[in-house]
Amino acid sequence: MAEILDGKQLARTIRTELKEKVAELKSSGITPGLALLLVGDNPASQVYVRSKAKACAEVGIFSIVEKRPAETTQEEVLELIARWNADPRIHGILVQLPLPAHIDEQAVLLAIDPRKDVDGFHPENMGRLVEGLPGFVPCTPAGIIEILRRYNISTVGKHAVVLGRSNIVGKPIANLLYQKSAYANATVTICHTATQDLAQYTRSADILIVAAGRPQLITGDYVREGVVVIDVGINRIEDPSAPKGYRLVGDVDFDSVAPKAAAITPVPGGVGPMTIAMLLTNTLRAATGEAFSVRQFD
Repeated sequence: MAEILDGKQLARTIRTELKEKVAELKSSGITPGLALLLVGDNPASQVYVRSKAKACAEVGIFSIVEKRPAETTQEEVLELIARWNADPRIHGILVQLPLPAHIDEQAVLLAIDPRKDVDGFHPENMGRLVEGLPGFVPCTPAGIIEILRRYNISTVGKHAVVLGRSNIVGKPIANLLYQKSAYANATVTICHTATQDLAQYTRSADILIVAAGRPQLITGDYVREGVVVIDVGINRIEDPSAPKGYRLVGDVDFDSVAPKAAAITPVPGGVGPMTIAMLLTNTLRAATGEAFSVRQFD
């Protein structure tokens, strides 16, 4: 049976480490600050924002949560971001996605000062990632690298297959994995919805990262013995036997894949908790000024 890559426990360890570092920074007169914006009443977004604010409080990071109604205009959102860009108390800015349809998501992300873009979605930070320059790494890909690093899973010379090409996960994790650094140096293949004969690629993977957004897409037939599997997906499926009438599953069919894998992340409790841990890490790096001077995974 595969080793379980416990992101929940690992995130707990990282938060403990961050709490000590934040306290040390506060003793020098700097309190890391994070501003979070939620527009609309999307239930999942509300949960995510509450979780992020709670995590900030746990490690000692100052946070502001601004909740605005769905009818908030784009101009109002941009005005708020401009105020946060100019506020020295705020080191990191996070706009919870998705935004209502009438707001141009790209315009909002572009408005955030790249030095405060702790989500790592600004084109400047994405460009820095591609170039191998210091900057903010998107939180979920950063969490994946941290899992591999802390579990001593070597990526050097390995074949990493990434299933998914989103700007949030697929593209940045592919770029991270082929960088010439200690926790990368892999040969990377990207698969997506237009890939033909997907299994021929996934079966060749030493490390398989699945961010397809399709519940239990990858079954045991799609992987070889000894593969390391990172399941980024989180999907609700109906389950009348569950207390809430549904249960959470990943993009990987855990029951059929785990017996063949050397290591695997569970859902829930795998990549998800690490995403918030890396958001806190990015906020601390923003407060210290380290983000644009030292590469995160060197």
